[in-house]
Amino acid sequence: MSYARRTGRFLAVATGAAILLTACASGEDKPAANESGSASSAPVAADATVTHAHEQEPNSYNGFTSEEYSSQNHIVFNTRVLQDVWGYSTEGGVRRNEEVASYEKVSDDPLTVKYTLNPKSVWSDGADLGCADVMLTWATGSGKFPDFSYISTEQWGRVELPDCKIGDKEITLKYKSPFVDWEALDVLTMPAHIVAEQGGLTVEEFVDAVKNGDKAKLKKAAEFYNKGWLFNGKLPDKKLMPSNGPFVIDSYSPGQSITLARNEKYWGEPAKAAKVVIRFIPQDEQVQALQNGETNIIEPQSNPDVVAQLGNLSGVTVKTGDQFLFDHLTFNFDKGPFKDPNLRKAFALCVPRQQIVDNLIKPQNPEAQTLDVRNVVGFQPQYADTVAFAGGDKWGTVDIEASKKLLTESGKGKLKVRIGYNQPNPRRTQVVELIKASCDQAGFDIVDTGSEKFFADGGDLANTNFDVALFGWSGSALNSGWTSTYHTVSKCTPSAKGNNKGCYSNKELDKVLEAILAETDPTKTIELVKQVEKTLWDDLMSIPLYSQPALTAWSESIQNVVPNASQASVTWNMHEWAIQ
Repeated sequence: MSYARRTGRFLAVATGAAILLTACASGEDKPAANESGSASSAPVAADATVTHAHEQEPNSYNGFTSEEYSSQNHIVFNTRVLQDVWGYSTEGGVRRNEEVASYEKVSDDPLTVKYTLNPKSVWSDGADLGCADVMLTWATGSGKFPDFSYISTEQWGRVELPDCKIGDKEITLKYKSPFVDWEALDVLTMPAHIVAEQGGLTVEEFVDAVKNGDKAKLKKAAEFYNKGWLFNGKLPDKKLMPSNGPFVIDSYSPGQSITLARNEKYWGEPAKAAKVVIRFIPQDEQVQALQNGETNIIEPQSNPDVVAQLGNLSGVTVKTGDQFLFDHLTFNFDKGPFKDPNLRKAFALCVPRQQIVDNLIKPQNPEAQTLDVRNVVGFQPQYADTVAFAGGDKWGTVDIEASKKLLTESGKGKLKVRIGYNQPNPRRTQVVELIKASCDQAGFDIVDTGSEKFFADGGDLANTNFDVALFGWSGSALNSGWTSTYHTVSKCTPSAKGNNKGCYSNKELDKVLEAILAETDPTKTIELVKQVEKTLWDDLMSIPLYSQPALTAWSESIQNVVPNASQASVTWNMHEWAIQ
């Protein structure tokens, strides 16, 4: 990872809320380092406000349902507001969060892990953090209570019912089958005492209902869990949103910002800044906002214009590097023309992947190449072998005549193809323009259907209202996070399809994905991932385009800003952000 620093005048600091993959490395939750790699010791302002810009506005306090699981919620809440026993390290592996809990594997057969929560740990409303919260996560993630919407049953579906009681801070989890990323099990998600209360239950009654498998008794609680934390243009009652991290929600201005304030009930190291304001600023306006002092930290999607603009700023640190984030084209397998594999091939033959990289990625990273697999990135050592095995590099060369031939043989005539993505996004708009310029020559009629509501509830991505979807997947060095993206779904609805946005299905691949989740030998996992990638290319499930180069910029008056290569985003250590 590299960074450029331009010294000179300091930008104005916003002080108000006027206006969001194989074996893993582990480490303890340590003080954050500054951009030179060491913890800053300069005096900081304890009552300061740090402002961060994010393009998407959060829409739910609960980002663990299948409908709301997205970066727009997680970079705001699921780092230092709702925290867990672990988080992502800067390299994309596992960073143990010792302030919340310690844990150890006590048996391999069966896999058994003992968690010891901090005895001082409480929610910001004073409620105890413990057994009930773990029971809630098991109830939502095990698949035993289908009324609860949850991102996946791949983790907790392998765990037996926890044997704990109210007040327990030591909780042992026993697995029914091995799990590749046991260190990254999401143990603490949402506050169980709030779910119980809103479901008309005491905490004791809630835990008993989970233990007894009483679905009817938990029905009202599940309804709240799924929908009770949605914003709908305003915050839910703040009493419903206690925190177990260094920050709590302070205020929300729809369309403008959300403000987080220091959690005075937090038992660990207090946040250095009194407040952090997440301002909702479109990608193409973030550099100007940083220059004007409207925000202190930005993570814009890199493109040649943005890089050039940042290069002209003074008093700003600009850091670039690799990250687990890639853009791709996903086909709609539920409806539309691309249920036909020959039409998918015709489209793949005209997508100018190399030109897209040359025009849009190489200006920042001269060594950039097309991304030829989906679940391994170029800076991982197994990347070259995986690409060679999967054979995806053969789709790197445009062949208009071959594309035209397949399209003609289909008898479809001039085929309209709607490419949907989230607007505004200058780089993705340019990607669609390049695809249109190439594929229209083969007989397609490429239509840009980008929308500001593409990612929204009821939007085109959720409702599979696209022929091709252009968006990014943000991941990590873990393996369990991406398998559900390619696993057959029960039905193609927003709540059921989860990460499989195009409703792709291959029953033989499902077996390989299950094998990955149960494999604890990293060398064997690598071989299984190769099989996955070959199948995805054979089926043309999607077309990976490029790894998005990481780009973070911040005012030099802000200390301890540390980019993260994983989906955790730069907000992973917002509790360390400070102003000199």
